[in-house]
Amino acid sequence: TIYRLLKTFFINFVNVTHLTGPLVTFAPVKEMSPIRYITILFCLLIAGGLTAQNKGTQRYTISGHVVDENSGESLPGASVYIAELMKGTATNAYGFYSLTLDAGEYNMLVSFVGYEQVTQKINLTKDITLDVKIHPLVITTEEVVITGERKDENVESTEMGKVELQTDEIKSLPVVFGEVDVLKTIQLLPGVQSSGEGSTGFYVRGGGPDQNLILLDEATVYNAGHLLGFFSVFNADAIKNTTLIKGGMPANYGGRLSSVLDITMKDGNNQSYHGEGGIGLIASRMTLEGPILKDKASFIVSGRRTYIDVLSKPFLKNTELGGIPYFFYDLNTKMNWKITPKDRIYASGYFGRDIFNIEVEDGRLKANINWGNATTTLRWNHLFNDKLFMNLSGIYNSYDFRIDATFDNFTTTFASGIKDWNQKTDFFYYPNINHTIKFGYNYTYHIFSPRTIKVEDADNNFSSEREVKKFSHEGAVYVMDDFTLTDKIKINAGLRGTYFIQKGPFTLYEFDEFQNITDSTHYKGGKKVADFFGLEPRLSVRYGLNKTSSLKAGFTYNNQFVHLVSNSYTTLPMDIWVPSSVLVKPQKGVQFSAGYFRNFKDNMFETSIEGYYKDLDNQIEFKETYTGDVSTRDIEYEFTYGNGRSFGTELFLKKARGKLQGWIGYTLSRTTRTFPGINKGEKFSAHFDRTHDLSVVGSYKLNDRWSFSAVFVYGTGQSTTMPERYYLIGTDLATKYGPRNGFRMEAYHRADISATLHSKKKEGKKFSSYWSFSIYNVYNRKNPFFYFIDNEGDPVDGTFKVTAKKVYIFPILPSVSWNFKF
Repeated sequence: TIYRLLKTFFINFVNVTHLTGPLVTFAPVKEMSPIRYITILFCLLIAGGLTAQNKGTQRYTISGHVVDENSGESLPGASVYIAELMKGTATNAYGFYSLTLDAGEYNMLVSFVGYEQVTQKINLTKDITLDVKIHPLVITTEEVVITGERKDENVESTEMGKVELQTDEIKSLPVVFGEVDVLKTIQLLPGVQSSGEGSTGFYVRGGGPDQNLILLDEATVYNAGHLLGFFSVFNADAIKNTTLIKGGMPANYGGRLSSVLDITMKDGNNQSYHGEGGIGLIASRMTLEGPILKDKASFIVSGRRTYIDVLSKPFLKNTELGGIPYFFYDLNTKMNWKITPKDRIYASGYFGRDIFNIEVEDGRLKANINWGNATTTLRWNHLFNDKLFMNLSGIYNSYDFRIDATFDNFTTTFASGIKDWNQKTDFFYYPNINHTIKFGYNYTYHIFSPRTIKVEDADNNFSSEREVKKFSHEGAVYVMDDFTLTDKIKINAGLRGTYFIQKGPFTLYEFDEFQNITDSTHYKGGKKVADFFGLEPRLSVRYGLNKTSSLKAGFTYNNQFVHLVSNSYTTLPMDIWVPSSVLVKPQKGVQFSAGYFRNFKDNMFETSIEGYYKDLDNQIEFKETYTGDVSTRDIEYEFTYGNGRSFGTELFLKKARGKLQGWIGYTLSRTTRTFPGINKGEKFSAHFDRTHDLSVVGSYKLNDRWSFSAVFVYGTGQSTTMPERYYLIGTDLATKYGPRNGFRMEAYHRADISATLHSKKKEGKKFSSYWSFSIYNVYNRKNPFFYFIDNEGDPVDGTFKVTAKKVYIFPILPSVSWNFKF
């Protein structure tokens, strides 16, 4: 039905445009696919919108950057608004804006979250370059007013399912062990679900964890968890902005099916030297920033390390381990240099690692387990003119996991990982106030090491090693236009073309029914093994009902060429990344979404209701016969493929101003999977299928020193597979499992509270601090982490008893941290 409506709209659009001559010959429905119709529609929307520009009137451009007056930091997403026209734009990821207007006098309003609004009078008789400095908001009254975004931005914009979180907002919420966590905060938003108790892994609108594109300064982060996923790798002190896109994904993003989490690091203060840090229960952190050359260049360095290994020794010194031999660390660095008014260079990096060393039985058994990420980003911003902005980036990122274990003279090594070399260029073109056009390309060279296994036995002179690397190239080009068609209709239309190629060396095997190799085909290094091409149309439409409400609808089509395959229900470091290949088809996803957005009481309350429907093809799971044993053949032969479906409704209510602020998010959804080789081909619930998901978040500022916050979450229990019956075959016990994910765990719910006490403010004081007190799971709810079956007695004499037992990991947990700035 949607396809036929789009086709009708497409035909009508062609009839009403002012273009002459035949545009296209319409074929019968059976001869032209829906994707082709939609693709042509998007191209014509962009072209038709560009031809609608006003002509004959003298027009000029005002452009520049919006920056923090105190630090010189660029402010992405700041609102630049023309009061007389009731129109405006937002700064891009580098703080740049451009507005082309008819000649005349205007009042330009500039605002950003937590900053004072600036009104600038302009007389536009020529092109103007104007960098706007705005000052952090100073609270002089009891009421806290956030003026950060245009108050009606959620109603006016074409964006759906997009949420921007400021670091101060994230830091105000209750935390575990005193550690502020970006990924745990986004789990409180509707449509986003946790992958498990205390985990930073997340699912968005029925997609798997690998279907979320996580970026740190444009570099992909493949594993975002520390301590087996209990903490994220993102140090909040080094983060400037966090953006989650779970609805209509713009065309400049790709490679994933479900969402984008785009995290930007601070640039560093180019005016004066500053520092901040904190001491928590299990970790401490420190950040330093300042100018290298005032107004021209700056740096920031931020580090964090746990001391679980140090704190545990006095309590566990008499045990065999002598303590908990585990720690993790993070290091964020960034420098930037304003070479000329039109050229800026940025260099940033992240390096983090988890290290776990074990030595028991007087040294007979030794094991070293470590994993981590490394990213490096080099960027050049160039302003060709006041309408055309370019960002060119060179990016390297890697993730690896390794186990080295020794027992007597027997040594085993297991490793896996992925490395990317990425070059991308993005252009931002601002033809007039009604258009923001982005276009560019992206190329990535992938090196996969899905599974490296090495076994040695010194006594018997035995050695076995298997290391297989896989090589592939991924490229994309895109164009998108966010434009105003009429006073009521705004459209974001985009098209992304993708190409992925698998290169040798690679050996393709054929097996008989007993898994013996019968034939093979070898591809030499650099030779094409398989390739895939795809077109990905994207469309979002906003229709304004009045000044306080609007309707929005969106469509996205995505391809995904890299895949995470896990044999567990949570994202673990040992999960394996594999590329699309002659054996593994790309995942494909189609999402339709629509919503109603309404603000109340002068935009104090923001409300929305969004519905979505998502189809997923070529989803990947291990075969039911897979046991996880070490094998000499490629792991791709152990996969099976199926389809997924998810649909739901999301409700969101946010109070944006006043002493009491916060939001309520609720999701009603259903997520299923169908695999011919699993569950007898019958449809089953995904493990992360959750019918009801509720989050209530609130913060209250009592005065200049005390503030409080609270969180309550409730969710339907996750589905899992449990034994259904036991049989005695002779004296052996056999287990019959129930349907795949046919058992529901108990419902999950908990409440967290926190209080923050700031030090007394003194005039001219350069050092300030605050204490943060939190209680996680305040009423000590024993939420299930997993269930296991405990057997007691003897099945022969009739005393055999089977009991299902629940394991939980987080009871009530108080925590305290001391934080400081200077």
